[in-house]
Amino acid sequence: MTELAFACTGVRSDPHAAGPTLLFRLRITTPVTDRVHALALRCQLRIEPARRSYGEAEGERLADLFGERSRWGSTLNPVQFAQVPLMVPGFTGETEVDLAVPCTYDMDIASARYLKALEGGEVPLLLLFSGTAFTGPGGFQVSPVAWDREAAVRMPVEVWRQAMDHHFPGCGWLRLPSDVMDALLAYRSRRALPSWEATVRELLGAAEFAEVAG
Repeated sequence: MTELAFACTGVRSDPHAAGPTLLFRLRITTPVTDRVHALALRCQLRIEPARRSYGEAEGERLADLFGERSRWGSTLNPVQFAQVPLMVPGFTGETEVDLAVPCTYDMDIASARYLKALEGGEVPLLLLFSGTAFTGPGGFQVSPVAWDREAAVRMPVEVWRQAMDHHFPGCGWLRLPSDVMDALLAYRSRRALPSWEATVRELLGAAEFAEVAG
């Protein structure tokens, strides 16, 4: 089995991607005598929320994920962020590659709710690697990547915000069942409202008026 070591040297937003995407810079090293023809990697990224502190407002926004702060000693469990494949071309000794990680703004996804709740600072991430290494001085030797290969990185919250704001400036996304969307569309059409924003604002205004009147 080829001995591989992984490190993440930084993370940045990709302004040229079709959707919100983060680029994690990976450094992969192996003994100089080992020729790696290619790596077929599976990369799992998870958030480790217990490895940072939280302000009062952040704690309130995170209550739906982790419960009351008094319970955080047992509820701040890792949160799945992404799973992505990566093909690494051949190298000897050391190489650096970008791991492209698409992001979602779907607030039904725990990682998106977590990141949205943060006011600043850094996100503690752990990258876990598995897959197959194609090595050998002549021909190919196929061996698995050791199951315990990992790399930690602290991603600035601002980097995630840059990725989101580039594609969804000042916006958020809400996923709704198709029957609710149909009802909203019918309401919008009946009222001849110009946008979804105007539709939701009118409904919120009507709800507030009913609450006051009641």
